[in-house]
Amino acid sequence: MKKIGILFGMENTFPNAFIERVNSKNSGFIAEAVSIDKVVQADPTEYAVIIDRISQDVPFYRAFLKNAALSGTAVINNPFWWSADEKFFNNALAEKIGVPVPKTVLLPSKVRPENTSETSFRNLAFPMAWEEIFQYIGFPAYMKPHDGGGWKSVYKVVNPHDMWHKHEETGQLVMMLQEEIEFTDYFRCYCTGQKEVLIMPYEPRNPHHLRYAAEMKATGEAGEKLLETIKDYTLRLNIALGYDFNTVEFAVRDGIPIAIDFCNPAPDADIYSVGRDNFEWVVEAAANMAIERAQRAIPGQTNLTWGTFVKDALGIPAATNAAITSSAAIETPAVFEPIVAPAAAKEVKVKTVTPKKTSKLVEDKGAEPVPSEPEPKIPTKKAAATKFPAANSKLKKP
Repeated sequence: MKKIGILFGMENTFPNAFIERVNSKNSGFIAEAVSIDKVVQADPTEYAVIIDRISQDVPFYRAFLKNAALSGTAVINNPFWWSADEKFFNNALAEKIGVPVPKTVLLPSKVRPENTSETSFRNLAFPMAWEEIFQYIGFPAYMKPHDGGGWKSVYKVVNPHDMWHKHEETGQLVMMLQEEIEFTDYFRCYCTGQKEVLIMPYEPRNPHHLRYAAEMKATGEAGEKLLETIKDYTLRLNIALGYDFNTVEFAVRDGIPIAIDFCNPAPDADIYSVGRDNFEWVVEAAANMAIERAQRAIPGQTNLTWGTFVKDALGIPAATNAAITSSAAIETPAVFEPIVAPAAAKEVKVKTVTPKKTSKLVEDKGAEPVPSEPEPKIPTKKAAATKFPAANSKLKKP
């Protein structure tokens, strides 16, 4: 019998509840924590579906999932697309599909990547068009990693010199500069299977455990229209990106929902963070999605979800995407009730396997040394990542 697996790390509440919920449905599929004792190229796994909650942090798991997907496992989310995706591209794609996003520009890293030199940056203008960039974005603004998450390395900057100072701390991170959105309402939305949406009022300025303790301010017909638009944008984004399990965040400015963050393929689903009602919704939705995917998986074929961005490039008809039912109701949670975590949350037990002793590798002595590339004969401008403006710039170093 094929299984439904979940691959996870430090979290406890969602994986355990997901396994119990799937197994309670008597679907013909057994859910369990994924157990890996060996990974052999092109070998299939015993799982029809794997819910991935951790491979963004463990490259070994990401490689395992790609190998599993090649042999027919439906991995949620698609590990190939997840590896390729990042937030700056997300914003660009959102503009193309008609979803409002903050004005955003990409910034080169402060420190050059390893194994590069000034010559590696001969195509980067020096100085860059900083006056135009700052005029386009405006201040205050936010500077954040172009492929980051979890609110790591996010800076609020109030003027150009503040940005220079804070950019000094970012090392080799490629950052993006994004306009600040002053919002009246803020929402985080679960989306599962590219059809089920839960819209949750959210306050990102609250302490982490109270961020879902928020209430929607828009009311009446305007509030109903706002929720409909948010649902539409959430579905558009996930169908274009190809995510089966994701969250999308919106900041509402002048009644318009602006997508702020929608690259969260392992979204927060801890009961002590999202609250009891939201937790119940996401456990049920994820279990139903996993069972549905297991039922329609075709053995020996690739059973991954691809977004319309990829499908359009390959000429694949859009009808092959997950169906969107216009009659599906927009769900909003009940009043948020913070939950106090017990001293020790129930932990999912995973079978451990003692690895066998590996055989001694044979040293390859036949490789010839590769000659280094000669220095270019063309003159190059001094190129760096991001520095203070040049002397001829209107922006003076403090």
